[in-house]
Amino acid sequence: MRVPCRIVAEVLGKLKEEVRPGVTTLHLNETAERECARHGARPAFKGYSGYGFALCCSVNDEVVHGIPGGRSLREGDIIGIDFGVISDGFYGDAAITLPVGEVTAEARRLMKATEESLYRGIEMARPGNRLSDVSHAVQSHVEREGFSVVRDFVGHGIGRSLHESPQIPNYGPSGKGARLKPGMVLAIEPMINEKGYEVRVLEDGWTAVTCDGGLSAHFEHTVAVTENGPDILTRL
Repeated sequence: MRVPCRIVAEVLGKLKEEVRPGVTTLHLNETAERECARHGARPAFKGYSGYGFALCCSVNDEVVHGIPGGRSLREGDIIGIDFGVISDGFYGDAAITLPVGEVTAEARRLMKATEESLYRGIEMARPGNRLSDVSHAVQSHVEREGFSVVRDFVGHGIGRSLHESPQIPNYGPSGKGARLKPGMVLAIEPMINEKGYEVRVLEDGWTAVTCDGGLSAHFEHTVAVTENGPDILTRL
């Protein structure tokens, strides 16, 4: 699984260089497809349940599953980019949220807290811990920072399928759920809202947005549980 995960990390690194005012989300998608082909892999999302693109691009109040299109990014936006590939029958999956030019202090604080919560969760992905120890670590950090955890979407196992058991909520008490064992691979992905945690899905059937119009941020890594602790496969 290191192969597809490395490709995901490299493509997201390339996309970071492309995010700026005036760029369209469709351009980002085309860049991802081109880079994916260069690495000899296939986009994991394209064709998944009828989805037509390589990327999910979620801007501002869009939580996840934003569809790439012709709109241009504007100074002050934030954009969540979720990307996965399949290579030799195995999947990798990761997400980042980036500022577009200069953004507000609150937007930066939201992105920072979300990324920090991902690493708090990853730190708990150790043999002998329970699945909800990951969830509780995420929620505890986010709520200390004054933000809210999305309930409607969760992380997941990953391997020969993009989405495998178990589901990994980003909230809940510790000490519950499956006991973690070496060899498990988890896609841990906090989705965190500036205001309330409630979301709704738009008429396109994909794009989830905050109900109150607040900003949302999303970070994700594919992580292997090993005897030596968590191994982040989608980090360069």
